[in-house]
Amino acid sequence: MSDTAHCNKILELLSEAHPDAAPQLNFSNPFELLIATMLSAQCTDNQVNKCTKQLFIDRPDAHSMAAMTEDELTSYIKPCGLYKTKCKNILATCRILTESYGGGVPETLEELTALPGVGRKTANVVMSNAFGTPAIAVDTHVARVSVRLGLADGKDVLKIEKQLMENIPRESWSIAHHWLIFHGRRVCAARNPRCTECTLSAVCREYNKTDKGDAAGRE
Repeated sequence: MSDTAHCNKILELLSEAHPDAAPQLNFSNPFELLIATMLSAQCTDNQVNKCTKQLFIDRPDAHSMAAMTEDELTSYIKPCGLYKTKCKNILATCRILTESYGGGVPETLEELTALPGVGRKTANVVMSNAFGTPAIAVDTHVARVSVRLGLADGKDVLKIEKQLMENIPRESWSIAHHWLIFHGRRVCAARNPRCTECTLSAVCREYNKTDKGDAAGRE
């Protein structure tokens, strides 16, 4: 099987395994997605959604959120963890959005990553899910699963992102991001991956490169 055929088979199996793959953060506009994604660092989507539910009701835009004090914002986001850093970055970002973008959210990678606390992953999430721009956001799940399956190599996040962009058709970048996340959460866990239950074991590089497959099959 050629490399292209192998990648296409992986994508086909991922799509079959996770037909419900979609963003798990709750948002109704680009601003809400930006803030929610900033809060999601080292925090579950479920916890973020709990915190942003009331926050977005009380402070629905960059203008109103920029007017908050750190203590006020902290009262909403503290359960998300790393709240001191997140609070400072969110307030600084909201001020920039208000002053430089009329309260809107920029749509390019360069402009987004220039905002405080916004890295490539957050920027790609916003571009993909808020603006429909094909992008692959590499989080821990995407990095782990893509390397195990053989869609990418190494541990460098930027390198993995570039390899995924090369190996996955551009029109599939955004949905493939969600497939990989869902697979990482549901099947390919960091510890004790459920290899014997995985529908991709036959095409998984990690599973087949040693005697692991035979061992797992005897479990």
